[in-house]
Amino acid sequence: MYRTSQEKRNLFAQAPTGIGKTISTLFPAIKSMEEGGQERIFYLTAKTVTRLTAEESLELMEQNGLKLRSVTLTAKDKICFKEETICQPDYCEFADGYYDRINGAVVDIAKNETQITRRVIEEYARKHRVCPFEFSLDLTDVVDVVIGDYNYVFDPRVALKRLMPEDKKRTTLLIDEAHNLVERARDMYSASIVRNSFWEVEEEWAERNEKLSRSAQAVRKDLHVLKSDFEATIEEIPGSLEENLERFVDQADSVLREEHTGEEVENLLDCYFASQNFIKILDLLDSHYRIITSNEGVKIYCVDPSYLLRKVTKSFRSSVFFSATLSPFGYYKDMLGGQETDYILKLPSPYDAQQIKVTIAPLSTRFKDREQNAEKLASLLHNQVKNQEGNHLFFFPSYQYMNMVYQAFRIYSDVDTAVQEFRMTEERRDDFLAQFIPGGSLVGFAVLGGVFSEGVDLRGDRLNGVAVIGIGLAPRSFEKELIKDYFTSLGKNGYKYAYVYPGMNKVLQAGGRLIRSEKDHGVIQLVDDRFLHQTYQQLLPEEWQQFTIEK
Repeated sequence: MYRTSQEKRNLFAQAPTGIGKTISTLFPAIKSMEEGGQERIFYLTAKTVTRLTAEESLELMEQNGLKLRSVTLTAKDKICFKEETICQPDYCEFADGYYDRINGAVVDIAKNETQITRRVIEEYARKHRVCPFEFSLDLTDVVDVVIGDYNYVFDPRVALKRLMPEDKKRTTLLIDEAHNLVERARDMYSASIVRNSFWEVEEEWAERNEKLSRSAQAVRKDLHVLKSDFEATIEEIPGSLEENLERFVDQADSVLREEHTGEEVENLLDCYFASQNFIKILDLLDSHYRIITSNEGVKIYCVDPSYLLRKVTKSFRSSVFFSATLSPFGYYKDMLGGQETDYILKLPSPYDAQQIKVTIAPLSTRFKDREQNAEKLASLLHNQVKNQEGNHLFFFPSYQYMNMVYQAFRIYSDVDTAVQEFRMTEERRDDFLAQFIPGGSLVGFAVLGGVFSEGVDLRGDRLNGVAVIGIGLAPRSFEKELIKDYFTSLGKNGYKYAYVYPGMNKVLQAGGRLIRSEKDHGVIQLVDDRFLHQTYQQLLPEEWQQFTIEK
């Protein structure tokens, strides 16, 4: 990591979960700052829990003599003090006169704080009556380490514009849980517009602003011409649609400068931002994209974000992509924009193989077999609980399947259970995890690829068993098929790129919740007959290869 920064290179690193990847990247990156040339570190991640780990690592180093400042960026809608996120002086007192007070706020916090976390930002923002979100962005100019979401660097809609080219050349990117960046990048570099949104604006503003209403109508008519009853692809975006979108954005912009509240303003805002983003992404349109039309509207879909990720990271001093599950390595290096000159590092697990017992239960979890196999699966899971004392987490491919098996599992009244809810708040997530106490006997039902299958750290006796139901394959969809066909046309295994590799990554992440330290031990049960196929077995970590087959 240190050499990567010193030599202005990129590094792709896979290292087992729980061994300290966060501090092992932050420490040498900070050490490299001493040598000159590098002035700032961006620690980027997809989840709040991993941002907290970065804060803890900096605090640990500060206790041992480190002197630097860091700021953690929080999404605007989460940190906003107002009921509605409307950044207008006549609505928000924290926006009104912001530039009159911001310098005093920055000087005050910089004099008195080193780790500028969300709590600290909120405290000083209230004290100086400034917008907490804009305050945090302004602080990125005066700190050494910035902790935040991927989008502050990679998303063309919200990337920090204040990062000048000369600043980037002195900045190192540390990209945590980098396997998540592939799908996130697809979302960031895709855009869609919906016909009904323009119809709503057309109707709601017909009497209040004729020009705006007519501009929305023009876009709606263009989308109606492109309408398809089934999802389909087209070769290009008509020039008239692009022109009418730009006209609509201009009209909406002038109206939004005057109008700030009301449901029709909310609808206009949503349509305005979607249109702006669509125009931005339109500039990126090339062979890595497909244009999808449907009954709802048009989507510019990025099937291959690798070259865009490469373009972004190339402008920085160096980048480190790290995760416990960059497997298969070639796929992730390819999809994250890696090149032959990049360093690679793949560390084996330091844990004793005896700490973990892996079993494969060859029960079909295919959609057509789920209902008839629900009771058998519940029995398999209950046997795991009986044979291994302690807390367990069971991961399912969907909420529907999870709830079906949970109902079958409820006949076992000797077991306490907790179930993941759809769209849980942060408080509810914390409550869910808090139930996993050392020496407990709780069974948690959760969703594969959800908030509890990554970044969750239940050390010691807080977790003793994991079951992963299914191989993590996403359902077949029009977009997944486009990805498959695209990579097949490049001579690669399109099915694996679209379905197998992303799916198995979820399986490995979920299983990784179990062994988090040299003292942890427990069982992992993989439930699906496809785990016995070579395609999937060769993607299992080395320490999982000594499995037994459940009869």
